[in-house]
Amino acid sequence: MAVIGERTLSLLGARAIAVTREVGGIAIMTGQVLRALLPPRLDGRELVRNLHRMGNRSLPIVALTAFFAGGLMVVQSAPFVKRLGATSLAGWAAGYAVLREIGPILIGLMFSGRVGANNTAELGTMTVTEQLDGLRALAIDPIRYLIVPRVLAMLIMLTALTIIGDLVALVGAAVVARLVLDIDWRTMYFSFADNLTPHDFFHGVGKSVAFGAAIALTSCYFGVTVKGGAVGVGRAVNAAVVAAAVSIMLLDFFITYATA
Repeated sequence: MAVIGERTLSLLGARAIAVTREVGGIAIMTGQVLRALLPPRLDGRELVRNLHRMGNRSLPIVALTAFFAGGLMVVQSAPFVKRLGATSLAGWAAGYAVLREIGPILIGLMFSGRVGANNTAELGTMTVTEQLDGLRALAIDPIRYLIVPRVLAMLIMLTALTIIGDLVALVGAAVVARLVLDIDWRTMYFSFADNLTPHDFFHGVGKSVAFGAAIALTSCYFGVTVKGGAVGVGRAVNAAVVAAAVSIMLLDFFITYATA
């Protein structure tokens, strides 16, 4: 039993050290990105390319997810709405959940799985093939040339996708409410307009900004610190997705707690 206890403590200690090392590395990269933005000198073509690749190509799956997320909120509340006859609150219940919680979290996780994982794989491949070393040999800073445009693109695109996703989710809620509960469009509209405030909307948008920063920094960090060839790239992608998901949940809790 003593041996098992020592092994358990040793394993926990090793994991804690590893997590601390990764958090410290991400913090250092955050400082490097902020320093590279002063003054802001960016490769415009690289920024535009990342905006298109990370945003436009993610729009269909985000819109589809948001539509059914809004509809799901109505389906979940349907039994209570029918039992209490509270049709005027159906829109508020769906909109409140979507704008403040469901929308930013679901879209953030989708964005992490699609864009963050791809970004880690791309940077990881460049790292193991020594392309980053080649940039340094040409006196080109990889942080300023590769990382900063990707971080800004993820921040901008996740925020924009969240705004679009919120609107699509509200439409989805109205459509499902009409089909399932036979609630008129005008009833849903006034339920949204009378009970939801701009604060609810901007609360979710603020979360999306924080989520975008977390996804961008974790995906870039694990991409540029890959070791072990192709196998290391796979491990880095897995670690980046897990770290981004954990960061999203932690940030969501603390932001909600701080603004409650």
